[in-house]
Amino acid sequence: MQKKGLRTCLVVAIGLIVLVGVFAAGVGVGYFTPQLFGDTIQPSTATVCPPCPEVSTDDNGSTVVVEPTACPVCPYIDYSGDTPEEYQDLFAPFWEAWALVHEGYVDQPVDDTLLMQGAIEGMLASLGDKHTSYMDPDVWQQANESLVGEYGGIGAWVNTSGDYVEILRPMKGSPAYEAGLQANDLVIGINGEDMTGIPGDVVLKQILGPAGTDVTLTIQRGEEIFDVTITRAQIVVPVVEYEMLENNIGYVALYTYGDNSTEQLRAAIADLLSQGAAGLIFDLRDNGGGYLNTAIEVVSEFIGNGVVMYEQYGDGTTYTYEAIPGGQATEIPLVVLVNENTASASEITAGAIQDLGRAPLVGALTYGKGSVQTWVELDDNAGGVRVTIARWLTPDGRQISDVGLTPEYIVDYTLEDFEAGLDPQLDKAIEVMLDLLQE
Repeated sequence: MQKKGLRTCLVVAIGLIVLVGVFAAGVGVGYFTPQLFGDTIQPSTATVCPPCPEVSTDDNGSTVVVEPTACPVCPYIDYSGDTPEEYQDLFAPFWEAWALVHEGYVDQPVDDTLLMQGAIEGMLASLGDKHTSYMDPDVWQQANESLVGEYGGIGAWVNTSGDYVEILRPMKGSPAYEAGLQANDLVIGINGEDMTGIPGDVVLKQILGPAGTDVTLTIQRGEEIFDVTITRAQIVVPVVEYEMLENNIGYVALYTYGDNSTEQLRAAIADLLSQGAAGLIFDLRDNGGGYLNTAIEVVSEFIGNGVVMYEQYGDGTTYTYEAIPGGQATEIPLVVLVNENTASASEITAGAIQDLGRAPLVGALTYGKGSVQTWVELDDNAGGVRVTIARWLTPDGRQISDVGLTPEYIVDYTLEDFEAGLDPQLDKAIEVMLDLLQE
Protein backbone atom coordinates (compact mmCIF):
# COMPACT_ATOMS: atom_id res chain seq x y z
CA MET A 1 0.00 0.00 0.00
CA GLN A 2 1.36 3.41 -0.92
CA LYS A 3 2.42 5.58 1.96
CA LYS A 4 0.63 8.86 2.42
CA GLY A 5 2.48 11.91 1.17
CA LEU A 6 4.48 10.09 -1.51
CA ARG A 7 6.21 12.49 -3.88
CA THR A 8 8.84 12.11 -6.55
CA CYS A 9 11.10 15.10 -6.20
CA LEU A 10 14.27 16.73 -7.34
CA VAL A 11 15.31 19.41 -4.90
CA VAL A 12 18.37 20.91 -3.27
CA ALA A 13 17.77 24.38 -1.90
CA ILE A 14 14.53 25.80 -0.63
CA GLY A 15 14.24 29.11 1.06
CA LEU A 16 13.98 29.33 4.78
CA ILE A 17 12.42 26.38 3.93
CA VAL A 18 15.29 23.91 3.81
CA LEU A 19 17.81 22.21 1.59
CA VAL A 20 17.06 19.80 0.31
CA GLY A 21 15.21 19.12 -0.81
CA VAL A 22 12.01 15.21 -0.12
CA PHE A 23 11.76 11.72 1.38
CA ALA A 24 10.96 7.84 1.38
CA ALA A 25 10.73 4.93 3.82
CA GLY A 26 13.89 3.06 4.76
CA VAL A 27 13.99 -0.75 5.09
CA GLY A 28 13.60 -1.86 8.67
CA VAL A 29 11.99 1.27 10.06
CA GLY A 30 8.69 -0.51 10.52
CA TYR A 31 10.38 -3.11 12.65
CA PHE A 32 11.53 -0.53 15.18
CA THR A 33 8.43 1.62 15.37
CA PRO A 34 6.08 -0.61 17.46
CA GLN A 35 8.70 -1.08 20.16
CA LEU A 36 9.76 2.55 20.26
CA PHE A 37 6.32 4.08 20.32
CA GLY A 38 4.68 1.43 22.50
CA ASP A 39 4.54 1.33 26.29
CA THR A 40 8.03 1.26 27.77
CA ILE A 41 8.70 -1.17 30.62
CA GLN A 42 11.19 0.23 33.11
CA PRO A 43 13.24 -2.35 35.04
CA SER A 44 13.44 -2.03 38.81
CA THR A 45 17.05 -3.23 38.78
CA ALA A 46 19.75 -3.46 36.16
CA THR A 47 19.02 -6.35 33.82
CA VAL A 48 21.40 -8.20 31.54
CA CYS A 49 19.52 -9.46 28.49
CA PRO A 50 20.35 -12.17 27.37
CA PRO A 51 22.02 -14.55 28.32
CA CYS A 52 21.56 -15.52 31.93
CA PRO A 53 24.49 -17.45 33.47
CA GLU A 54 24.17 -21.19 33.97
CA VAL A 55 27.35 -21.53 36.10
CA SER A 56 28.74 -19.74 39.10
CA THR A 57 31.76 -20.00 41.40
CA ASP A 58 31.89 -20.77 45.11
CA ASP A 59 33.92 -18.92 47.71
CA ASN A 60 36.99 -21.07 46.92
CA GLY A 61 36.88 -20.21 43.25
CA SER A 62 35.65 -23.63 42.15
CA THR A 63 33.09 -23.85 39.38
CA VAL A 64 29.70 -25.01 40.54
CA VAL A 65 27.03 -26.05 38.07
CA VAL A 66 23.69 -24.60 39.01
CA GLU A 67 20.19 -25.02 37.70
CA PRO A 68 19.52 -22.47 34.97
CA THR A 69 17.33 -19.66 36.22
CA ALA A 70 14.71 -18.25 33.89
CA CYS A 71 16.02 -14.96 32.59
CA PRO A 72 13.59 -12.05 33.01
CA VAL A 73 12.13 -10.86 29.75
CA CYS A 74 14.30 -8.02 28.57
CA PRO A 75 12.13 -4.89 28.42
CA TYR A 76 14.12 -3.51 25.49
CA ILE A 77 14.15 -6.49 23.14
CA ASP A 78 11.04 -7.43 21.27
CA TYR A 79 10.79 -11.20 21.63
CA SER A 80 7.32 -11.26 20.11
CA GLY A 81 8.65 -11.69 16.58
CA ASP A 82 8.04 -8.21 15.17
CA THR A 83 11.48 -8.43 13.61
CA PRO A 84 11.30 -10.98 10.76
CA GLU A 85 13.17 -14.18 11.45
CA GLU A 86 15.72 -13.57 8.71
CA TYR A 87 16.74 -10.33 10.44
CA GLN A 88 16.80 -11.60 14.04
CA ASP A 89 20.56 -12.13 14.11
CA LEU A 90 21.27 -8.98 12.10
CA PHE A 91 19.40 -6.73 14.53
CA ALA A 92 20.54 -8.43 17.73
CA PRO A 93 23.43 -5.93 18.20
CA PHE A 94 21.00 -3.04 17.78
CA TRP A 95 18.76 -4.25 20.57
CA GLU A 96 21.78 -5.09 22.71
CA ALA A 97 23.01 -1.51 22.33
CA TRP A 98 19.48 -0.24 22.99
CA ALA A 99 19.41 -2.17 26.27
CA LEU A 100 22.84 -0.95 27.32
CA VAL A 101 21.84 2.68 26.80
CA HIS A 102 18.65 2.29 28.83
CA GLU A 103 20.37 0.42 31.62
CA GLY A 104 23.68 2.23 31.92
CA TYR A 105 23.63 5.66 30.31
CA VAL A 106 24.48 8.29 32.91
CA ASP A 107 21.63 10.72 32.21
CA GLN A 108 18.32 8.91 32.61
CA PRO A 109 15.68 8.71 31.34
CA VAL A 110 16.72 8.72 27.71
CA ASP A 111 14.35 9.90 24.99
CA ASP A 112 13.19 6.88 23.00
CA THR A 113 11.91 9.02 20.14
CA LEU A 114 15.28 10.73 19.69
CA LEU A 115 17.00 7.33 19.77
CA MET A 116 14.64 6.10 17.07
CA GLN A 117 15.25 9.19 14.94
CA GLY A 118 19.00 8.82 15.38
CA ALA A 119 18.78 5.19 14.29
CA ILE A 120 16.99 6.16 11.07
CA GLU A 121 19.44 9.01 10.43
CA GLY A 122 22.39 6.67 10.90
CA MET A 123 20.88 3.99 8.68
CA LEU A 124 20.34 6.40 5.80
CA ALA A 125 23.67 8.18 6.32
CA SER A 126 25.45 4.83 5.94
CA LEU A 127 24.44 4.82 2.25
CA GLY A 128 26.86 7.68 1.63
CA ASP A 129 24.30 9.68 -0.35
CA LYS A 130 23.75 13.21 0.92
CA HIS A 131 20.38 13.32 -0.78
CA THR A 132 19.05 10.28 1.13
CA SER A 133 18.15 11.31 4.66
CA TYR A 134 15.62 11.55 7.48
CA MET A 135 13.64 14.62 8.58
CA ASP A 136 11.96 14.86 11.96
CA PRO A 137 8.29 15.93 12.05
CA ASP A 138 9.07 19.67 12.29
CA VAL A 139 11.53 19.72 9.41
CA TRP A 140 9.25 17.49 7.34
CA GLN A 141 6.40 19.95 7.80
CA GLN A 142 8.62 22.91 6.92
CA ALA A 143 9.89 21.22 3.77
CA ASN A 144 6.37 20.52 2.59
CA GLU A 145 5.21 24.03 3.44
CA SER A 146 8.01 25.42 1.29
CA LEU A 147 6.65 23.75 -1.82
CA VAL A 148 3.09 24.68 -0.88
CA GLY A 149 4.26 28.27 -0.67
CA GLU A 150 3.74 29.71 2.84
CA TYR A 151 5.44 29.48 6.24
CA GLY A 152 6.39 31.50 9.32
CA GLY A 153 9.93 32.88 9.26
CA ILE A 154 12.23 35.66 8.07
CA GLY A 155 11.95 35.20 4.29
CA ALA A 156 15.27 34.18 2.77
CA TRP A 157 16.58 31.51 0.46
CA VAL A 158 19.22 29.56 2.36
CA ASN A 159 21.71 26.72 2.07
CA THR A 160 21.74 24.34 5.05
CA SER A 161 24.39 21.93 3.75
CA GLY A 162 27.51 23.78 4.95
CA ASP A 163 29.12 24.30 8.35
CA TYR A 164 26.67 27.16 8.97
CA VAL A 165 23.34 28.14 7.46
CA GLU A 166 24.16 30.47 4.56
CA ILE A 167 21.88 33.18 3.24
CA LEU A 168 21.61 32.77 -0.52
CA ARG A 169 19.27 35.68 -1.05
CA PRO A 170 16.62 37.49 1.00
CA MET A 171 13.17 37.61 -0.56
CA LYS A 172 12.18 41.08 -1.67
CA GLY A 173 10.11 42.88 0.96
CA SER A 174 10.65 40.17 3.58
CA PRO A 175 11.86 40.74 7.16
CA ALA A 176 15.27 39.39 6.12
CA TYR A 177 15.40 41.86 3.24
CA GLU A 178 14.36 44.79 5.45
CA ALA A 179 16.96 43.77 8.07
CA GLY A 180 19.69 44.03 5.45
CA LEU A 181 20.72 40.37 5.22
CA GLN A 182 22.84 39.67 2.16
CA ALA A 183 23.96 36.80 0.00
CA ASN A 184 26.79 34.77 1.61
CA ASP A 185 25.91 35.88 5.16
CA LEU A 186 26.49 33.02 7.62
CA VAL A 187 24.22 32.44 10.63
CA ILE A 188 26.74 31.55 13.36
CA GLY A 189 24.47 32.14 16.34
CA ILE A 190 20.80 32.36 17.29
CA ASN A 191 19.47 34.18 20.34
CA GLY A 192 22.96 34.24 21.85
CA GLU A 193 23.66 30.52 21.30
CA ASP A 194 26.63 29.41 19.19
CA MET A 195 25.54 27.34 16.17
CA THR A 196 28.99 25.83 15.54
CA GLY A 197 28.60 22.10 14.87
CA ILE A 198 24.79 22.24 14.89
CA PRO A 199 23.19 20.56 11.82
CA GLY A 200 21.73 23.01 9.35
CA ASP A 201 18.19 21.65 9.58
CA VAL A 202 18.28 22.08 13.37
CA VAL A 203 19.49 25.68 12.99
CA LEU A 204 16.73 26.27 10.46
CA LYS A 205 14.08 25.16 12.94
CA GLN A 206 15.28 27.83 15.35
CA ILE A 207 15.15 30.54 12.69
CA LEU A 208 11.61 29.65 11.69
CA GLY A 209 8.74 30.47 14.02
CA PRO A 210 5.34 32.11 14.42
CA ALA A 211 4.72 35.45 12.76
CA GLY A 212 5.18 38.36 15.15
CA THR A 213 7.92 36.75 17.24
CA ASP A 214 11.53 37.95 17.29
CA VAL A 215 14.72 36.04 16.56
CA THR A 216 18.24 37.44 17.01
CA LEU A 217 20.76 36.14 14.49
CA THR A 218 24.52 36.43 14.87
CA ILE A 219 25.76 37.03 11.34
CA GLN A 220 29.27 36.60 9.96
CA ARG A 221 29.82 38.68 6.83
CA GLY A 222 33.40 38.28 5.71
CA GLU A 223 35.49 39.28 8.73
CA GLU A 224 32.64 41.21 10.34
CA ILE A 225 30.40 39.65 13.03
CA PHE A 226 27.24 41.35 14.27
CA ASP A 227 23.78 40.68 15.71
CA VAL A 228 20.50 41.51 14.01
CA THR A 229 17.05 41.08 15.54
CA ILE A 230 14.31 40.23 13.05
CA THR A 231 10.57 40.03 13.62
CA ARG A 232 9.23 36.94 11.87
CA ALA A 233 6.29 37.20 9.49
CA GLN A 234 4.03 34.88 7.54
CA ILE A 235 6.04 34.43 4.39
CA VAL A 236 4.39 33.77 1.07
CA VAL A 237 7.11 32.14 -1.00
CA PRO A 238 7.40 33.82 -4.40
CA VAL A 239 7.05 31.30 -7.19
CA VAL A 240 7.32 33.56 -10.24
CA GLU A 241 8.40 37.16 -10.75
CA TYR A 242 8.31 38.83 -14.14
CA GLU A 243 8.55 42.20 -15.89
CA MET A 244 9.04 43.74 -19.29
CA LEU A 245 12.52 45.14 -19.77
CA GLU A 246 13.67 47.64 -22.36
CA ASN A 247 13.70 46.63 -26.04
CA ASN A 248 10.65 44.41 -25.55
CA ILE A 249 12.63 41.79 -23.64
CA GLY A 250 10.46 39.81 -21.27
CA TYR A 251 12.05 38.69 -18.00
CA VAL A 252 10.62 35.85 -15.87
CA ALA A 253 12.20 34.25 -12.79
CA LEU A 254 11.06 30.88 -11.42
CA TYR A 255 12.06 30.15 -7.82
CA THR A 256 10.71 26.65 -7.15
CA TYR A 257 9.07 23.68 -8.86
CA GLY A 258 6.00 23.29 -6.67
CA ASP A 259 2.31 22.56 -7.12
CA ASN A 260 1.46 25.98 -8.58
CA SER A 261 4.67 26.72 -10.47
CA THR A 262 3.52 25.68 -13.94
CA GLU A 263 0.26 27.60 -13.72
CA GLN A 264 1.98 30.78 -12.55
CA LEU A 265 4.76 30.48 -15.13
CA ARG A 266 2.24 30.04 -17.95
CA ALA A 267 0.32 33.11 -16.79
CA ALA A 268 3.54 35.17 -16.67
CA ILE A 269 4.61 34.09 -20.16
CA ALA A 270 1.14 34.80 -21.54
CA ASP A 271 1.15 38.29 -20.04
CA LEU A 272 4.62 39.09 -21.38
CA LEU A 273 3.67 37.85 -24.85
CA SER A 274 0.50 39.92 -24.77
CA GLN A 275 2.66 42.97 -24.02
CA GLY A 276 4.66 42.31 -27.17
CA ALA A 277 7.74 40.54 -25.83
CA ALA A 278 10.16 39.88 -28.67
CA GLY A 279 12.39 37.61 -26.56
CA LEU A 280 12.43 36.00 -23.11
CA ILE A 281 15.07 35.77 -20.40
CA PHE A 282 14.25 32.84 -18.13
CA ASP A 283 15.97 33.16 -14.73
CA LEU A 284 16.62 29.88 -12.86
CA ARG A 285 19.25 31.26 -10.48
CA ASP A 286 18.89 30.07 -6.88
CA ASN A 287 16.17 27.62 -7.93
CA GLY A 288 16.85 24.42 -6.00
CA GLY A 289 14.24 22.30 -7.77
CA GLY A 290 11.07 20.54 -6.68
CA TYR A 291 8.69 18.07 -8.26
CA LEU A 292 9.69 16.02 -11.29
CA ASN A 293 6.33 16.37 -13.04
CA THR A 294 6.59 20.16 -12.68
CA ALA A 295 10.06 20.08 -14.26
CA ILE A 296 8.66 18.33 -17.35
CA GLU A 297 5.77 20.80 -17.54
CA VAL A 298 8.08 23.80 -17.23
CA VAL A 299 10.60 22.72 -19.85
CA SER A 300 7.70 21.95 -22.21
CA GLU A 301 6.81 25.65 -22.22
CA PHE A 302 10.06 26.27 -24.12
CA ILE A 303 10.61 23.03 -26.07
CA GLY A 304 7.96 21.93 -28.56
CA ASN A 305 8.82 18.26 -28.96
CA GLY A 306 11.42 15.58 -28.39
CA VAL A 307 13.11 13.94 -25.41
CA VAL A 308 13.76 16.28 -22.47
CA MET A 309 15.07 13.78 -19.89
CA TYR A 310 15.91 10.14 -19.20
CA GLU A 311 15.38 8.52 -15.81
CA GLN A 312 17.50 5.47 -14.93
CA TYR A 313 16.78 3.09 -12.03
CA GLY A 314 19.13 0.75 -10.23
CA ASP A 315 17.77 -2.32 -12.01
CA GLY A 316 18.66 -0.83 -15.38
CA THR A 317 15.15 0.32 -16.25
CA THR A 318 15.14 3.59 -18.19
CA TYR A 319 12.15 5.89 -18.67
CA THR A 320 12.04 8.51 -21.38
CA TYR A 321 10.31 11.85 -20.83
CA GLU A 322 9.24 13.88 -23.84
CA ALA A 323 8.06 17.45 -24.13
CA ILE A 324 4.35 18.03 -23.59
CA PRO A 325 2.82 19.68 -26.67
CA GLY A 326 1.32 23.15 -26.41
CA GLY A 327 4.11 25.26 -24.91
CA GLN A 328 3.69 29.02 -25.39
CA ALA A 329 7.36 29.97 -25.81
CA THR A 330 8.77 27.27 -28.08
CA GLU A 331 9.77 29.63 -30.91
CA ILE A 332 10.53 32.98 -29.29
CA PRO A 333 14.24 33.86 -28.78
CA LEU A 334 15.32 32.65 -25.33
CA VAL A 335 18.23 33.05 -22.90
CA VAL A 336 18.44 31.13 -19.60
CA LEU A 337 20.16 32.43 -16.46
CA VAL A 338 21.76 29.89 -14.07
CA ASN A 339 24.15 29.93 -11.12
CA GLU A 340 25.75 27.66 -8.53
CA ASN A 341 22.40 27.25 -6.75
CA THR A 342 20.52 26.16 -9.87
CA ALA A 343 19.91 22.53 -9.02
CA SER A 344 18.05 19.35 -9.81
CA ALA A 345 14.66 20.08 -11.42
CA SER A 346 15.92 23.43 -12.66
CA GLU A 347 18.97 21.66 -14.10
CA ILE A 348 16.62 19.32 -15.98
CA THR A 349 15.08 22.39 -17.58
CA ALA A 350 18.40 24.08 -18.33
CA GLY A 351 20.06 20.84 -19.46
CA ALA A 352 17.33 20.02 -21.97
CA ILE A 353 17.33 23.57 -23.32
CA GLN A 354 21.11 23.43 -23.70
CA ASP A 355 21.32 19.95 -25.25
CA LEU A 356 18.58 20.67 -27.77
CA GLY A 357 20.15 23.97 -28.80
CA ARG A 358 17.05 25.88 -27.80
CA ALA A 359 18.90 28.67 -25.98
CA PRO A 360 22.28 29.59 -24.49
CA LEU A 361 22.90 29.51 -20.73
CA VAL A 362 24.38 32.56 -19.00
CA GLY A 363 25.84 32.73 -15.47
CA ALA A 364 27.82 30.23 -13.40
CA LEU A 365 28.38 26.47 -13.28
CA THR A 366 25.26 24.86 -11.82
CA TYR A 367 25.04 22.78 -8.63
CA GLY A 368 25.19 19.32 -10.20
CA LYS A 369 22.39 17.19 -8.76
CA GLY A 370 21.44 14.43 -11.16
CA SER A 371 19.36 12.20 -8.91
CA VAL A 372 15.69 11.68 -8.16
CA GLN A 373 14.30 11.26 -4.65
CA THR A 374 10.96 10.01 -3.42
CA TRP A 375 9.36 11.69 -0.41
CA VAL A 376 7.37 9.58 2.04
CA GLU A 377 5.78 10.72 5.28
CA LEU A 378 6.25 8.09 7.98
CA ASP A 379 3.26 6.84 9.93
CA ASP A 380 2.16 8.30 13.27
CA ASN A 381 3.58 11.77 12.54
CA ALA A 382 7.11 10.39 12.82
CA GLY A 383 8.57 12.70 10.20
CA GLY A 384 9.61 11.65 6.73
CA VAL A 385 12.48 10.28 4.72
CA ARG A 386 13.89 10.88 1.28
CA VAL A 387 15.56 8.09 -0.65
CA THR A 388 17.33 8.36 -3.98
CA ILE A 389 15.44 6.07 -6.36
CA ALA A 390 16.93 6.99 -9.73
CA ARG A 391 19.36 9.12 -11.67
CA TRP A 392 18.40 11.41 -14.51
CA LEU A 393 20.23 12.19 -17.73
CA THR A 394 19.97 15.09 -20.15
CA PRO A 395 18.70 14.44 -23.71
CA ASP A 396 22.32 13.88 -24.80
CA GLY A 397 22.77 11.29 -22.04
CA ARG A 398 24.81 13.48 -19.69
CA GLN A 399 24.86 12.59 -15.97
CA ILE A 400 25.50 15.91 -14.22
CA SER A 401 25.87 14.80 -10.58
CA ASP A 402 28.76 16.71 -8.98
CA VAL A 403 29.57 18.08 -12.45
CA GLY A 404 26.82 20.57 -13.19
CA LEU A 405 26.02 22.42 -16.40
CA THR A 406 28.57 24.80 -17.86
CA PRO A 407 26.98 27.94 -19.35
CA GLU A 408 27.92 29.13 -22.83
CA TYR A 409 28.60 32.51 -21.20
CA ILE A 410 30.28 32.37 -17.77
CA VAL A 411 29.79 35.55 -15.74
CA ASP A 412 30.75 36.11 -12.10
CA TYR A 413 28.36 37.79 -9.68
CA THR A 414 30.33 39.05 -6.69
CA LEU A 415 29.33 40.35 -3.27
CA GLU A 416 30.55 43.75 -4.38
CA ASP A 417 28.14 43.58 -7.32
CA PHE A 418 25.28 42.73 -4.97
CA GLU A 419 26.12 45.53 -2.54
CA ALA A 420 26.32 47.98 -5.44
CA GLY A 421 22.96 46.87 -6.80
CA LEU A 422 24.53 45.45 -9.95
CA ASP A 423 23.65 42.24 -11.77
CA PRO A 424 26.34 41.51 -14.38
CA GLN A 425 24.78 38.12 -15.20
CA LEU A 426 21.46 39.70 -16.14
CA ASP A 427 23.32 42.41 -18.05
CA LYS A 428 25.08 39.72 -20.09
CA ALA A 429 21.80 37.89 -20.70
CA ILE A 430 20.30 41.11 -22.08
CA GLU A 431 23.37 41.60 -24.31
CA VAL A 432 23.06 38.04 -25.65
CA MET A 433 19.33 38.49 -26.22
CA LEU A 434 19.87 41.69 -28.19
CA ASP A 435 22.30 39.81 -30.44
CA LEU A 436 19.71 37.05 -30.95
CA LEU A 437 17.03 39.59 -31.86
CA GLN A 438 19.29 41.07 -34.53
CA GLU A 439 19.90 37.74 -36.24
